[in-house]
Amino acid sequence: STFRDFRSDTVTAPSAAMRQCIQQAAVGDDVFGDDPTVKHLEAYAAELLGKNAAMFVPSGTMSNLIAVGTHCQRSTEVILGHDAHIFRYEGGGASAFMGVSFCTLPNQPDGTISIQDIEKNIRPDDPHCPRTSLICLEDTHNLCGGVPLPPSFPLKVAGLCQTKGLKLHLDGARLANAAIALHIDMKTLCQPYDSVSLCLSKGLGAPVGSILAGEEDFIQKARYLRKALGGGMRQSGMLAAGGLYALQNNFERLEQDHSNAKRLATEISTLPGVSLLPETVKTNIVYFDISSMSAGMFVSKMKQQGILIGGYGTSKVRAVTSLQVNEDDVQAFISTTKNILESG
Repeated sequence: STFRDFRSDTVTAPSAAMRQCIQQAAVGDDVFGDDPTVKHLEAYAAELLGKNAAMFVPSGTMSNLIAVGTHCQRSTEVILGHDAHIFRYEGGGASAFMGVSFCTLPNQPDGTISIQDIEKNIRPDDPHCPRTSLICLEDTHNLCGGVPLPPSFPLKVAGLCQTKGLKLHLDGARLANAAIALHIDMKTLCQPYDSVSLCLSKGLGAPVGSILAGEEDFIQKARYLRKALGGGMRQSGMLAAGGLYALQNNFERLEQDHSNAKRLATEISTLPGVSLLPETVKTNIVYFDISSMSAGMFVSKMKQQGILIGGYGTSKVRAVTSLQVNEDDVQAFISTTKNILESG
């Protein structure tokens, strides 16, 4: 049977038109720099993000790991939010593979970190301490409810980085969602950052891959790390074609995912036993708390009714809209949630 899948926007399958582009992609050996479709994607993405160069990588986790490894020497430290995806959900790769430690600071509800907190945690020039080398931000911020960062915030952090001689990286896995929600193009949003990671396989709907963008010399260094980490993919134009199609055709339609998420949030927020403020839902991610049963029980009951969602801890649940989810699916989610909560 077919499930209505709200677990993540990573579940998106390529459309018929995207599959056709993938099938017809011109390919070469990308490790030799010979794949024309990969080159096209990289040039297109670099332009879109306002950077001099870009590199296609298998995943967002690898993209962020390469960025950390390219910016930072071993035994240095990265400052980031305590709820950052890089810290929570990327296998501790920066420490395991790059010899870089994390300094985690509290994320505010809007995804930001207090500038004062950042400033006072930049390490002194002292042999006892690791040197601070990099600050990482996330936009949209997943664990803060998929919120786009206030555009003034990265500019302030970039100013601090320039003063202190630090680099600034953006985990922009869902940057396209931020751009749509804020009505600001990605190039403008990327301007404060030295490097940016953009996922092609979430809301944009490609099957595989992310982009890492930055200055020419940064990307040249990054290619060495991609190879060392096993990210050299040979005839990867087959995958890049899906990413290129996604950027060219699936960007504006993210607006639909956002309106579906807002409708879902608005409707279920009125149900007894649901704790959710619909005005906090800014993009395609809806977190809510269930009080009448455990999150695990609710997830299980929804699955029995053909709806897949994610449970986080004892009471928190996440629903994510994407191009896999239409208005009928949203209606089914709302009515099924209502039935489950009313029947206990």
